[in-house]
Amino acid sequence: MQEAVPETSLRLGFDDTRTKVVLRTTENYREDLVQLAARFRTGGQLGQLAAVVDLDDLLAGLNHISTWPHHVGVEWAPDLRDLVVSVLNDAETVKKRLDAPEASGEVTSDAVPSLLGADWVAELSTFQQRDIAKLLSLQHGANFSVPGAGKTRVGLAVYAAQKASGAVKRLLVVCPKSAYESWQYETAVCFGHPLRTHVFDRTLDQWAEVLVVNYERLDRSLSTLAGWLKSAPSMIVLDEAHRMKLGARGTYGAACMALGPLARRRLILTGTPAPNGTKDLENLLGFVWPGHGQRTVAQAVAGGDLGRASAVLRPLFTRTTKQELGLPPMELRMRYVDMPDLHNEIYSSLVGGMSTGSAREDLSSLGKTALRLLMAATSPALLLEGASRHEPLAYQLPPLEIPQGNSLFSLMQNLPDYELSPKYKEAAAIVAENAARGRKTLVWTTFVRSLTTLAQLLDKYGPAVVHGGTPDRDEQLRRFREDPTCMVLVSNPATLGEGISLHHVCHDAVYVDRDFMAGRFLQSLDRIHRLGLAPGTETRVTVLAARNTIDEVVEVRLDQKLEFMGKILDDPSVQQLSDLQEEPSVAAGLAPSDMAALLRHMGRNR
Repeated sequence: MQEAVPETSLRLGFDDTRTKVVLRTTENYREDLVQLAARFRTGGQLGQLAAVVDLDDLLAGLNHISTWPHHVGVEWAPDLRDLVVSVLNDAETVKKRLDAPEASGEVTSDAVPSLLGADWVAELSTFQQRDIAKLLSLQHGANFSVPGAGKTRVGLAVYAAQKASGAVKRLLVVCPKSAYESWQYETAVCFGHPLRTHVFDRTLDQWAEVLVVNYERLDRSLSTLAGWLKSAPSMIVLDEAHRMKLGARGTYGAACMALGPLARRRLILTGTPAPNGTKDLENLLGFVWPGHGQRTVAQAVAGGDLGRASAVLRPLFTRTTKQELGLPPMELRMRYVDMPDLHNEIYSSLVGGMSTGSAREDLSSLGKTALRLLMAATSPALLLEGASRHEPLAYQLPPLEIPQGNSLFSLMQNLPDYELSPKYKEAAAIVAENAARGRKTLVWTTFVRSLTTLAQLLDKYGPAVVHGGTPDRDEQLRRFREDPTCMVLVSNPATLGEGISLHHVCHDAVYVDRDFMAGRFLQSLDRIHRLGLAPGTETRVTVLAARNTIDEVVEVRLDQKLEFMGKILDDPSVQQLSDLQEEPSVAAGLAPSDMAALLRHMGRNR
């Protein structure tokens, strides 16, 4: 007599976005489905016989599935089942690490070379082998090592080991455009037979083993990339993963979360995993371990003891610090400048004319307010539109006498004729002093008109200029690196804050202004302070701030963010960045606590 096949009473599978799970049942279990969906915080009915739950919510409450009255009738879609199993296995491994840190059974550093396959030919440092071993001990992982520690090579080594074991056959790399060169180079030199690597643009190389794509292209290429991932066992790497720190609430994050479940192995790489605090880290680890990652971070920091939180989270990631790289120390200084009378009058009038009431209700409004104040602290004339966003301010040297009785608008419009921005004056003095000593200087400023203005003021030093609209970026960087008459590079962190190395030719940086984005600040610092510096190299960074302006608000908020990140990562070098030594003489990234600090500043100056 043939055994009866059990009835399927509950089917679970992904929706099209793969960020939600659809639960389907039969007429006999309709009421049971309503009760089950109600157990989840995000549970909702799609119809009489279907419900939907957020993936994170379902994974955090898997025990609720055990309440289903017909156990043998529960059927999981294979891709969802594989995701659940891998997350649970890694959670169990992490628990064992916490309970018995010295327990055996994990991959050791010494074993790494034998796991990479016969085609791997690249050398690995001691700390890289340690990081690879830790990442191979989990099915998914996070590498939060500082820039210059070789995260690209570590990521490729993890892939090589997985490929050698037969677990995966292809690799999808999501990264900024500035990182393309690094991935193309490493996939060529790490293997005896270079991996077939394709940068995804409008066409897709179906035979590529490594597919590289930028974050901006993800959303409109989801179906193509999903098909590529599903066509063979794959691994996905998010390089500079802080780009998707908003998680499912952001365009980049939602696209990454949709692709993640399709990969057999997920790995994130970033040196700045928590630029604005806990939520950023929750979203990053939520990509790696849906459900488990976010919940673990939230629980770890809930008590306020960041030392304990760091110990709890340490098994989830690996990090090589700057101390381990043996880099010579970096000297950071804060240099305050006083605004001239007219500049101060205009700034105070602008603050007084801005409404804090509407800003409290409108994040967009407050963001624009922060941007305007950052401009005004440097030069209020930046607030006025030029013929183009690239047009420099036309400074008159020497300045003119300030006329009496002119309107505030007229004075702001003609400010460059009357007063030279004290920040520009200070930056020019630093560049001149460095040039006299044969030292090149990297000058950072947020706004394009500020950038082009500085380039004009520093014309005698043959400035290279790089911003989002620069057509010959590579040529500008080549000139700065190779031309002895080019003594200064002027750029903004949004354009050049990631993916390039200048530490062989430049050891001085000046920040004319900074915004609230701690991650961007950290990344930009590492352009001139990274692995490969000669012993004894003197790296000097000067941050300029206008006294009694939003610059002081930014300083306090960045200090708090860097201190948090340093404690969570158990990395004193990050904490030290929050204590800049004082010496004489943006809105993007605003977190709720940034907004509170900004509103207090506006209130004091009314």
